[in-house]
Amino acid sequence: MPVKRGLVMEGGAMRGLFTAGVIDGMMEAGIVFDGAIGVSAGAVFGCNYKSNQPGRVLRYNLRFCKDPRYSSFRSLVTTGDLFGADFCYREIPDRLDPFDKQAYRENPMDFFVVGTDVHTGQPVYHNCLEGGEEDLDWFRASASMPLASRIVSVGGYDLLDGGIADSIPLAYLEEQGYDRNVVVLTQPMGYVKTKNKAMPLLRRVYKDYPQLLDTLARRQDVYNETTAAIREKERRGEVFVIRPEAPLDIKRVDHNRARIQAVYDLGRAVAEKRLAAMRTFLEERGNQP
Repeated sequence: MPVKRGLVMEGGAMRGLFTAGVIDGMMEAGIVFDGAIGVSAGAVFGCNYKSNQPGRVLRYNLRFCKDPRYSSFRSLVTTGDLFGADFCYREIPDRLDPFDKQAYRENPMDFFVVGTDVHTGQPVYHNCLEGGEEDLDWFRASASMPLASRIVSVGGYDLLDGGIADSIPLAYLEEQGYDRNVVVLTQPMGYVKTKNKAMPLLRRVYKDYPQLLDTLARRQDVYNETTAAIREKERRGEVFVIRPEAPLDIKRVDHNRARIQAVYDLGRAVAEKRLAAMRTFLEERGNQP
């Protein structure tokens, strides 16, 4: 059987600008994957890999980061979404900085996203193949942070941020048969997630979703177990990991253009530094007969 090359992109809100820099460098270097999976920012930024639009993520973030329609407390109060749903997922991709839906559709690469089912607390995975309005709703669902977003109903599910249930979905991609995988993380080596200090507020806001609350309460344990497993796979040469060398100097929601540019540039620099080793890894046949 042929090797299937996959790309996994962690979320992290505006830390996703690091991922944007990494994937732009990879696209410009002609790195091709058979499939990719993105979570939260990894979904809404990573989809540009399938549409082959390097530079787009940085461009619209620099252009609109100070626009209250893009992200603001005003948007949260008036629409229920910190990142304005209509502006971010309709105005920008349809008109202001067009998302190339035709290129996305014609690219045979799979592009999976992850959401968290608020009723079960379990991850929901969806292969977004068309890049149309429904797929953009899946992207939005994957990036809908608790307390900062409305629950998104799409595909028969009611969803919030995919990072709640599966922050780094390498295992899912492996289950789909992808066996040479690159993982882009937005936290440095040794990062340990701690308990969410907002749990008391989350318990009040989502009191009607007890299984979601259970998943939120266990999130740090699952995350730390996942990163430990990835480090072991990395040590054995079974996965190729790209991560920042130090904590990224950017807020979860950041309107500072200099910080946005700097984090993006870090991603590009790391990608360039690791490019030759990544090519070698992707060209290996692994355990295939």
